[in-house]
Amino acid sequence: MRATVFDRGSTPAAVSGLGGSADDSCAPTVGVEEEFTLLDPRSGAVVPAAVPIIRECGYPTRVVAESMLFMVEARTPVCTTLAEVHDALITMRRRVAEVASRHGVIAVATGVSPFGLPDPPQVTNEPRYNELARLFPEAMRTNGTCGCHVHVGVPTRQLAVEALLRFRSWLPPLIALTANSPIWEGEVTGWASQRFNLASRWQTFTPAPPVRSAEAYDQMVDQAVASGLAMDSRSVYFLARLSPRYPTIEVRAADMSLTAEETVAYAGLVRALISMAVDDAVAARPEVTVPQELLQRSCRSAARGGLRGVAPDPPTGRLVRTGQLVDAMVTRVQPYLRAHGDEALVLSTINRLRAVGGGADRQRALFRRAGSPAAFVAALAAATTQAQRFSGS
Repeated sequence: MRATVFDRGSTPAAVSGLGGSADDSCAPTVGVEEEFTLLDPRSGAVVPAAVPIIRECGYPTRVVAESMLFMVEARTPVCTTLAEVHDALITMRRRVAEVASRHGVIAVATGVSPFGLPDPPQVTNEPRYNELARLFPEAMRTNGTCGCHVHVGVPTRQLAVEALLRFRSWLPPLIALTANSPIWEGEVTGWASQRFNLASRWQTFTPAPPVRSAEAYDQMVDQAVASGLAMDSRSVYFLARLSPRYPTIEVRAADMSLTAEETVAYAGLVRALISMAVDDAVAARPEVTVPQELLQRSCRSAARGGLRGVAPDPPTGRLVRTGQLVDAMVTRVQPYLRAHGDEALVLSTINRLRAVGGGADRQRALFRRAGSPAAFVAALAAATTQAQRFSGS
């Protein structure tokens, strides 16, 4: 996204209940970035065809390159409703898939390439990515993972830091809910989110350590760069962070969702959680204190088990089902979903996932039924572009 994309989020009016409560119907702006993997329709191997596909898509600010030549990133514009997010995602998913098919490849929505990655890596030939490959060769070797990043507008950096402090305990249930990468190198792994496992090779792919001021946050980022953990502020890959380019909180915890509807619901859930965190910060309500090590362990457990696993409850450390963490999160944030007009869509999607399984559960079932790489990637591609009837506001 260009630096101007989230300008609307820089005004106080962009934040629900700023200085008030969830009864305030003014929702913050939201933008979504989705990353697609390009696969050979027969073998399932990655295909380095991103450059011509991106060019042919014809959306130079909305369909863009990523770190690897087999990845394409699509971006929504600034949105105020989930209906806008949905329309943009469906349009971009179908456009990328259509153009990819003309180049003999399939675009799929999954957290990792299910049949592995080439070695050496097929790095996009841009100075930034080339330098990352030079400085961090091991992390870049498996960097072709695909996530969903949600940006939520906030009025000031200081308020964003205070909101981030209150938001961080919700990362494990968000990871469990969106895990969608269980197949790696042609095998069912022990991870619902193999993407999380691979991305953890970046040492900053963690919850942001708790700080209480924008100055302290900036010092933390600067220290990560100075100590060699990151190349620059953009490569400090906290699971939720102050965007280094836009006036937003950027939540990077999720795998790429199998369907657009799941992404839309996730974006609505993240927006409501950030709104709640902003209101709590404005009202100076105390945050839930969660030790960094415990939160990291809970995130990792959520990535391993997915929606039907177990993980430490961040506030207590007690081992619970991840479904219970999701239930507690939804109950807590439901007034904000209702205030934004997103309650019906988000809750119906979560209820459906409880019934049919999360992305990882469904991928495993598709893989077992498929019988061949060609059948499996075709099933992933069909899910990527399918559109259910949108019932949001």
